[in-house]
Amino acid sequence: MPIEKNELRQVMGHFATGVTVITTRSGAGELHGLTANAFSSLSLAPPLVLICVDKKAESYPCFDESKVFTINVLADEQESLSRKFAVSGGDKFQGVAYRLGANGAPILQGTLAHIECQVTNSCDGGDHTIYIGEVQEAETREGKPLLFFRGGYRSIGD
Repeated sequence: MPIEKNELRQVMGHFATGVTVITTRSGAGELHGLTANAFSSLSLAPPLVLICVDKKAESYPCFDESKVFTINVLADEQESLSRKFAVSGGDKFQGVAYRLGANGAPILQGTLAHIECQVTNSCDGGDHTIYIGEVQEAETREGKPLLFFRGGYRSIGD
């Protein structure tokens, strides 16, 4: 018998993850983004990553429309940015410093890293869709990561 949803959430909460904001754009060019920790490196050759996007997310249709996304790896002082992109509705980019990347998706200022991707494949993952992206551009900077563990934000040393 499968595990219950809430029990699985509690168990998975014991796995510390980094926090990202995944940005994209609609087919019409509108900017979208969402907070996610369902991100992973997939392959070095070719350079592939994967993200998992909730099918109920407001930005969900944009990934198929634009076929691009950028993963913005948040720094420990960017908890408020994570919270802003974790809610539905409104202009999430209002008051947020960003620039458009080569793929047309926003790159958020002050992140530890960003990874610009072109969608190469997708597959069903229950209530999420798994998008595989080929890395086109990437950049890093020094700093400490924002972490999520047992239902709360953390930083290294907590």
